[in-house]
Amino acid sequence: MSKTNLNINKQFMIGNGILAFAVIFVVVLFVYMSMRLKSEKENGKQYSEVYNIELRSGFIGDSISVYVNDSLLFCELISKDSIRINAKRFAEESALLVVDNQTDNISTFDLNNEGMMKENGYKIVLRKTGKSIQQE
Repeated sequence: MSKTNLNINKQFMIGNGILAFAVIFVVVLFVYMSMRLKSEKENGKQYSEVYNIELRSGFIGDSISVYVNDSLLFCELISKDSIRINAKRFAEESALLVVDNQTDNISTFDLNNEGMMKENGYKIVLRKTGKSIQQE
């Protein structure tokens, strides 16, 4: 065999090796970028506000469930005149759902009004008159 054939084969193998390392580098780079994006999405936006929900009068003897979005905060038979529930804000837009467990009546309230903001969180005061629940 001539020396030129060996040189061409050697150049071809070196080129393939460089190409393999480039492909491995690109794959590692994309895996790193996708892991970084995934961890940033999982962290999400954090809120410092707190919802202060107070059930004032008319609830005694009722079995009530209180939800913020789809998260159950409270589900008990109410025996006191005033109940306070605190929950940390966890979403940009939230709704408060108060469910009467005996009649399955649902009352919904929007929790995004800036007018509700107080010095230590959003304060929501609810009263029950008859069968309806109203916000003060």
